[in-house]
Amino acid sequence: MAEKILVIDDEETTVQLLALLLERRGFEVIKAYSAEDGLRKAYRHQPDLVLLDIMMPDMDGWEVCKRLREMSDVPIVFLTARSEVKDVVRGLEMGADDYIIKPYDNDELVARVRAHLRRSPKPNMSEELVFNGGEFRINFMNREVRVRNDVKHLTPKEFNLLGVLVRNAGRVVPRNELVTEAWGEEYADAIDSLKLYIHYLRQKLEADPERPEYILTSRGVGYRFANR
Repeated sequence: MAEKILVIDDEETTVQLLALLLERRGFEVIKAYSAEDGLRKAYRHQPDLVLLDIMMPDMDGWEVCKRLREMSDVPIVFLTARSEVKDVVRGLEMGADDYIIKPYDNDELVARVRAHLRRSPKPNMSEELVFNGGEFRINFMNREVRVRNDVKHLTPKEFNLLGVLVRNAGRVVPRNELVTEAWGEEYADAIDSLKLYIHYLRQKLEADPERPEYILTSRGVGYRFANR
């Protein structure tokens, strides 16, 4: 079965040219012309690798990368005209596996795609995680959280923080790791804010915020989402 490559780029010509190149090399190509469409197709088709542009009008590639990383280890390769070193560093620190600058050499691009596919296990992208017999649900596609069947309205920063915790359910996530995974390397020094956001989450999600059932503290280390 041909390996599936998801191409997310708002420039139709770029997508068509990449599809032609990759299909000739034996890959199946899934085309997405917007960030939102790309996320939907990632959940639906579970690609083996994602080629991702950065500069898109509806949502930039940085945010798409972050959302994909919340639910999958699928290889992500930025394919973009942004060539500054700071952009390359940012892309790799956000969880991308590679960063290729346009214009690119076709043979090099295909070689890099194949190299990442060889090293990568089959991605497993979960759209929704369920805990406590269905009383706690988090849907990554809709960015929706339900507790005891009530929809809880979270800010983007709260949802990203919760997403890291539930993806690591049962494991204590150190504070530094939690902040950088949820909010990015630029928030590495925002440890003081973490306690406040944990407080916000408990107020919204716990039946008794003073005696939390889901978001537990490991004193001096970090936080753990109870795998119940």
